[in-house]
Amino acid sequence: MKRNIDLSRLGDLVDVSAVKADATQGEIDEMIRIVRQYHCVCAAPMAWAAEYTAQILKNESAVVTGVVGFPSGAELSIDKAMQAQHLIERGCEEIDMVMNIGAFKSRKYETVAEDIMTVVAAAGNIPVKVILEVSYLTDDEIRYGSELLVKSGAAYVKTGTGWGPKPTTIDTIGLIKETIGDAAKIKAAGGVRDLATLKAMYEVGCDRFGLGVRTAEKILSEAKF
Repeated sequence: MKRNIDLSRLGDLVDVSAVKADATQGEIDEMIRIVRQYHCVCAAPMAWAAEYTAQILKNESAVVTGVVGFPSGAELSIDKAMQAQHLIERGCEEIDMVMNIGAFKSRKYETVAEDIMTVVAAAGNIPVKVILEVSYLTDDEIRYGSELLVKSGAAYVKTGTGWGPKPTTIDTIGLIKETIGDAAKIKAAGGVRDLATLKAMYEVGCDRFGLGVRTAEKILSEAKF
């Protein structure tokens, strides 16, 4: 069944992010402004700016996402879990973690699952969005990875960090939705560059969109008209 998007409430679907390596204080402040102006659901800064962002948004409806394991996902599970706990203590109400991509590509699936479960346990009641980084994966790996993430406790299957070499596509969202159904939600990040693409991804099953500052401003302002 085709889903229709309510553009007047588009902010309810948008996480505005500032997670590039060179994201400055100015970009963090722009992210916060956009979240406030367009009533976005979430702000996602790099870890160093998480507490600052949470303090400014503490009286807003938006939550702050803490990012864990960016961008490689290759840290030890104990370090990821500690980072998640520290971010939650500093005001984060969601966690976006990168799965261990190298271990997954090496077919060390138990290692990947244990890594996710360790962070999910550390997060407690805080939802964890787990990043596949689909630009490094084949379609079969995307299918298997999506199932693995759901079984390991992911609240969302997220497509990418935005650091990968290729964009998320509409077909990728459809493939994940076909694989997991309603067992978890789907978040697209990396490759959502315009309103038409966002709408098409929503129609095939995407629930949240991670947009960088400039892209978020462009899409959200277009949706208002």
